[in-house]
Amino acid sequence: MAGIKALVALSFSGAIGLTFLMLGCVLEGYKVYWPLFVLIFYVLSPIPHFIAVRLSEDSDAASSACRELAYFFTTGIVVSAFGFPVILARVALIKWGACGLVLAGNAVIFLTIMGFFIVFGKGDDFSWEQW
Repeated sequence: MAGIKALVALSFSGAIGLTFLMLGCVLEGYKVYWPLFVLIFYVLSPIPHFIAVRLSEDSDAASSACRELAYFFTTGIVVSAFGFPVILARVALIKWGACGLVLAGNAVIFLTIMGFFIVFGKGDDFSWEQW
């Protein structure tokens, strides 16, 4: 039951993050949809982790070069997602208010992704097979 509660909480926080992103695009004063390109970063951010887990599944070491490289790439993707709306606002493609809403949405979405990996990443007490 704890897995279902965590899944509902993560879904709710993801919806809040996407709401901030949409508000940064569609509010009356903004009406520019360039910030939606951060959706690409949301999709790309977990990919290095999945690859590293798949490749370093055999080793029992706490840290490996593959995992460290995945952390590096994930950090680069997340920093790029936060930098993208700032650059758009700096070159006046979007307004600074829209930039703030997109940054708030980024924070919520990336915390949701991190929460997903914390809750469901261990695999000890929860299995997708029960669904």
